[in-house]
Amino acid sequence: MNSRVPFFLSSRLYFIASLLHSLLVFSRPRQLDTEDALYDVALRALMRRAHSVQEMKQKLARRTDNELLVRVVMARLKENGQLDDERYAQQFTRNRTQSRKQGQFRIQRELRARGVPDGVINSALEESATQTDAVATVRQRIERKLKSHRGPVTGKKIDDKKIASIYGSLLRAGFPSDLIRKELKAITREPVPEVEEPDER
Repeated sequence: MNSRVPFFLSSRLYFIASLLHSLLVFSRPRQLDTEDALYDVALRALMRRAHSVQEMKQKLARRTDNELLVRVVMARLKENGQLDDERYAQQFTRNRTQSRKQGQFRIQRELRARGVPDGVINSALEESATQTDAVATVRQRIERKLKSHRGPVTGKKIDDKKIASIYGSLLRAGFPSDLIRKELKAITREPVPEVEEPDER
């Protein structure tokens, strides 16, 4: 048996290897070695969207191997008021509760994933709770989902599968299970089936 690789296969393998090498080389951002250049990267990132302190630190660390340079730029951003976890958490929480209609557990999880300290998160959630009504939000979401399910037919029975689907979507959105159950039962007048609940905290 001939163990040699046919020429057309070996040339194709060489081409693929070269392509992968090029992708790896060019996918790494250009490394920076001055404070001004790294600071510009931070400003451009902040113009696109707000960042937590940890997110920004990770972003800058990908652009330089100089840890001291990262610390200097981070200190400059904080001193200029361009990086502030408290303000970030408040804006994030306001956006998620008002625009996306999400609950506190989901917001808490996502802020933690962005490196925001628990004390800052709790403060933002407490402030948000005084300005939003979680009960009304849950009720609106249930009614909207039921409206699309029932359509023009009134009095159509809602099956367990649909109720479980609504319940699961509200849990994933970060609302407390007891609140969801209470509102589902009040609106549908149907018992809420047992659904495996994820750890929301």
